Amino acid sequence: MTFNPDADISGNTTRRRGRNAAIAGGGVGVLGIIALIVGPMLGVDLTPLLGGGTGGGTEPSGGSVIEDCKTGADANADVDCRMAGAQVALDAFWTEQLDGYRAPQLTVVDGQTPTQCGTASNAVGPFYCPPEEGVYLDPTFFQLMQQQFGASAGDLAQLYIVGHEWGHHIQNITGVMDAYPNNGTGPGSNGVRMELQADCYAGAWIGQMTKQTDADGDPYLLKPTESQLNDAINAAITVGDDHIQEQSGFVNPESFTHGSSDQRQYWFANGYQNGLGVCDTFAVAEGDL
Repeated sequence: MTFNPDADISGNTTRRRGRNAAIAGGGVGVLGIIALIVGPMLGVDLTPLLGGGTGGGTEPSGGSVIEDCKTGADANADVDCRMAGAQVALDAFWTEQLDGYRAPQLTVVDGQTPTQCGTASNAVGPFYCPPEEGVYLDPTFFQLMQQQFGASAGDLAQLYIVGHEWGHHIQNITGVMDAYPNNGTGPGSNGVRMELQADCYAGAWIGQMTKQTDADGDPYLLKPTESQLNDAINAAITVGDDHIQEQSGFVNPESFTHGSSDQRQYWFANGYQNGLGVCDTFAVAEGDL
């Protein structure tokens, strides 16, 4: 249990969208890394191995607001509501931390849906789309983490992943993405530094997760247990470039785009223990990342 059962999350703005027919696109997420990194090295397209959404009826392009998530108890019981509750708590955190903060749009994907950054689905994994200022996440992705990568992917690990994508939104609206554009792959690349900073931001949020409260003063989230923290760290390890590449039998640091498992674990823990002030990964020498 991560949420205070009495917390009011009824003001969430999370939307549900999907069941639209679409081809695989350019969204880059955790599982999509396999197709983008391992696939070209092997000379094959691995995208079909990653699963994906199903077709079906259509709905308005903006989706529908999730209206059945009212309390922290709902968030503890239902993964869609957990995402909605995370949105409320993250917005509260970043409103306190960043002057001029504007919230991203969180969309819970049902199957798959088109975006300006490509198709959102569990095959791509959670991702942030800068031109839309939107976070997309199909909750069945957490099951794929368990089945394909051996991650525990429990409640706090799920919040870490959402918090990581929020970190990319912060990088976008504060100009970090513009200041440090893509300069290729490798252990010291801007891409790796961007991902490690987002891990640090997620850790900083979880480190202060009990301080954001609803209108009645009830905290949205409960203090994490040691087991839950280990679960979140396990998720960080699981999505390291080296761990993902090991699934194909080799590791090539020069192709890293997200950082190694050790790096991702370190920067999450650094943010958790020391707060946002230690999260400038662009000021750190490559050997110290």
